[in-house]
Amino acid sequence: MAGRGFAVAVDPGTGREIARYPLASAAEIDAALTRASTAFRAWRAVSVAERSELLSRVADRLDADEGGLAELMTAEVGKPITESRAELAKCAWVCRYYAEHAAEMLADRHVATERAKSYVHHEPLGPILAVMPWNFPFWQVFRFAAPALLAGNVGILKHSSNVPGCALAIADLFAAAGFPDGVFSTLLIPAGEVGRVLAHPVVAAATLTGSEPAGAAVAAAAGSLLKKVVLELGGSDPYLVLEDADLVAAARTCAASRCINSGQSCIAAKRFIVHTDVYDKWLDLFVAEMANLRVGDPTEEATQIGPLARVDLRDQLHEQVLASVAAGARVVLGGEVPDGPGAFYPPTVLVDVAPGMPAHDDELFGPVAAVIRVESEEEAIRVANATRFGLGAAVFTRDVERGERIAATQLEAGTCVVNTFVASDPRLPFGGIKASGFGRELADLGIREFVNQKTVIVNSSD
Repeated sequence: MAGRGFAVAVDPGTGREIARYPLASAAEIDAALTRASTAFRAWRAVSVAERSELLSRVADRLDADEGGLAELMTAEVGKPITESRAELAKCAWVCRYYAEHAAEMLADRHVATERAKSYVHHEPLGPILAVMPWNFPFWQVFRFAAPALLAGNVGILKHSSNVPGCALAIADLFAAAGFPDGVFSTLLIPAGEVGRVLAHPVVAAATLTGSEPAGAAVAAAAGSLLKKVVLELGGSDPYLVLEDADLVAAARTCAASRCINSGQSCIAAKRFIVHTDVYDKWLDLFVAEMANLRVGDPTEEATQIGPLARVDLRDQLHEQVLASVAAGARVVLGGEVPDGPGAFYPPTVLVDVAPGMPAHDDELFGPVAAVIRVESEEEAIRVANATRFGLGAAVFTRDVERGERIAATQLEAGTCVVNTFVASDPRLPFGGIKASGFGRELADLGIREFVNQKTVIVNSSD
């Protein structure tokens, strides 16, 4: 937030101000919450089929990229333009997925008992406050909104302060598709206002994607109010490269995962835990992959890594690198802040990473890879799980059964994959454990997070 009373969008590639938007006043906040409450009473009575039709229209508008949404994303957060387009496509996918499957997910679930009829009926909770981050400014919102709105809830978005244009554009998308006023609204408010909005009587629950401190604060506030909350927080995803892995494929996949969204992803690969028998060869391949990534103007089609979202975030990342090096890590690629404007940071590889270093213990939100050598599968698993996080994890091995056993029963994370990278998918539940949060988004579990799973029992009149 810059400038009292305004949310300011800044181009992270140049440092120049793009636009500023007035923050909502107290009266405007109250009016928006009243509209949400009124809208909910009507929206909950709309059929799932009608809601699905409206959501399909949103998907059409996302596909058309009306108003230059991809360019807006790239301008506000520095996301490479190709990734901005891909993000819009994924948002359209989640809309169409729920439009097609919501009815069956929300259908009454009948249970045989001695009563004449017993079943579980799904009812919406009400207005849901969504506190969302800047790194995937459209996807994070739609991941929540598509299932929540189709379940009959209404959404109130408090987006990150550096993406106000995206926040308002998302609300415009729902309005242009025909959603009734108040079913989805954006509030431009500072973080300090979240507690007041959450405490408002009309707000039924909250969801947050963001940092550990932000998640803890919202969870504490929601707990004191006895309101449900779903949290998706940080991650330090371990990628295990075992001695029988396809090293070329593993190096390519690991580099791609580490640097997606310029490395600013909760589920990006962060720690690379490599068996000693293949360590040197894999490291050479991996460093070559990282070095070949093109850093530059995010509006250019060939750019693979743009600037980080803000200069302060870039500087924080560099401080973590320097602190890790001071504690004994070595830089084998990158690790220096480039000259010139913008929040750029080069692909960086650290080796000799050990406990006690930021690169080992904390989340590094940028294109910095921490490489750790291990002597055995058992040690790899132990190192992978020696973290307060638990969002995603991957294992690379030619023995697929071995990999599946490790992923399914040994790694402590919400999503574990074999010979690929961790990614969210509308068809599968997504979320973390430990300090990475709780609750699930997407798939059938996601649409049922914000519903009252009401038990209904009917006895005969005899």
